[in-house]
Amino acid sequence: KTEAFIIPVLNHLLREKEKGALSPGVRALLLYPMNALVNDQLVRLRRYLKNCPFITFGRYTGETKEKDSEAIENYRKNNNNEDPLKNELISRDKVRENPPHILITNYAMLEYLLLRPADNEFFDGEYARNWHYIVMDEVHTYGGAKGIETAMLIRRLKDRVVKSEPG
Repeated sequence: KTEAFIIPVLNHLLREKEKGALSPGVRALLLYPMNALVNDQLVRLRRYLKNCPFITFGRYTGETKEKDSEAIENYRKNNNNEDPLKNELISRDKVRENPPHILITNYAMLEYLLLRPADNEFFDGEYARNWHYIVMDEVHTYGGAKGIETAMLIRRLKDRVVKSEPG
């Protein structure tokens, strides 16, 4: 089922590249209910994007280290001493500095991202005008109060990133 949303996202990014319009900035938010699913998706994205260094992606969860040096050390420790792909942004500093085309997070961290001034680059900065996809995987897990809270969170996100076309 992942391919049902990742193929259109990658197609969109490849077409932007073809037109010479692929600048930094989030095009797709992949939202998961828990970090384990975020981490699984990262493994898949690494496979898809290892030969597309111009498409960037990054995880932004409670596990994401602030500084790049910490993040690289942690990455190597958890990935058989391998280095990350050049297009995988692995620290909060790098993700803020150059927002990735594909941002992967969970709903709890998305709440923080929307509130913290340090994270405004994703929503209000120079690169915030290109949002195109909001993907909620495992949507069946958002029931009851969690579902209501997540629906409100998505409304707040859309208020920040959906810009009406001039009429």
